[in-house]
Amino acid sequence: MTIDKSIKFISCKICILTISDSRKEKNDESGDLLVNRLIESGHILYKRAIVVDEVDQIINKLKEWIDDKEVNIIITTGGTGITKRDVTPEAINKLSDKIIEGFGELFRQISYNKIGTSTLQSRAMACIAGNTYIFSIPGSPNACKDAWDEILKFQLDNRHKPCNFIELIPRLI
Repeated sequence: MTIDKSIKFISCKICILTISDSRKEKNDESGDLLVNRLIESGHILYKRAIVVDEVDQIINKLKEWIDDKEVNIIITTGGTGITKRDVTPEAINKLSDKIIEGFGELFRQISYNKIGTSTLQSRAMACIAGNTYIFSIPGSPNACKDAWDEILKFQLDNRHKPCNFIELIPRLI
C-alpha cells in the first residue's frame, strides 16, 4: 500500500461508538484500541460513547453524530454477530444511504486468514449516511486491530494511493 508523504495529511473528526450490554468505560478494550489507533494516525477523537444492544439507542446516537456537521467518520464496535442481541447492522441499515459492500467482504477475508470459517459469524459492514462514513466492526480487540491496521488506517488517510475514502468526503454531500 502506497502512502504519498509529499501530500499533506488531512485529519478527520472520528466518533467511536461501542455497542455492548456488558462493556463500560473502564473495560472497553476495543473502544480504547480504536481511540489509540486513530490518535496515533493523526486523527481527532471527536466523541465517544457506549450504548446497549438496542436498535433505538444505536439509531439515536448515530443520528446525533450524523447530524453533527463536524463529524466525518463513525466507527462502531460490537453487536455485529448473529445472536438475538446483535442488532448493530439492523440499526445501521435503517440510517444508511449507501452500503459499502467491499468493507465487510475485505474484513471477512482478513479475518478468515486468522480465524478461518468462524469469520462467517461476523456481519461487519460500512455505509454512508448523509455525508458521514459509518464503519461497523466486531467487538473483539483483535477484530478492531485487524479492521484498523489493515483497512481503515489506509482508507482514512488521504495520502493513500490509488484512492481513499477521505478524498471522496466533499462529494458525499
